[in-house]
Amino acid sequence: MPRTVDLIRHGQSTFNAHYEATGQDPMHYDARLTTLGEQQVMAARDRYRDRDYDIVLASPLTRAIQTAHGIFGDREIPIEICAIHREWQISSCDIGREVAALSADFPHLDFSALDDRWWRHDLPACSLGFPQETEAHLQERVRDFTALIAARPEERIAVVGHGDFFRRLIGRHLANCERTEWDLGAARELLRA
Repeated sequence: MPRTVDLIRHGQSTFNAHYEATGQDPMHYDARLTTLGEQQVMAARDRYRDRDYDIVLASPLTRAIQTAHGIFGDREIPIEICAIHREWQISSCDIGREVAALSADFPHLDFSALDDRWWRHDLPACSLGFPQETEAHLQERVRDFTALIAARPEERIAVVGHGDFFRRLIGRHLANCERTEWDLGAARELLRA
């Protein structure tokens, strides 16, 4: 198991800003960062400058990719796209984009490990018209992600991801661009359960 795993939530997205203001899903599919979110990412880049990692695992949702690239893109740390820790698919912003669209926006990254439709598209549509995961779906991905991390050969890993996924992983909500070290002892217990 890696020695250090830091979890970093993405910067503020257009979905976050609208939902916080109105409580309504604004139908922002694969939401991008706001201007404030970009500022949060730049501040995080400076805050985490002294943190050294062997690899960064970024969710394929655009706000997480923008955050990972903004924080680590000017350093010699590889960024790997990993769909298993994408956000809990319950809102429009959690519906992804095809690999071709992501590759066009982020040509410096490798998306070849993703299926073209890497988010859940096989579930019934909700009243807003997109498929939603259940809590059981999310918990299964949390267990699978924990096993994936346990099998990684790197010693120091940064994971750029999402609020609801990380809350299920560590039991608390992270603010935008907040970093916390994942208690790997708790991860081992989850794997034994």
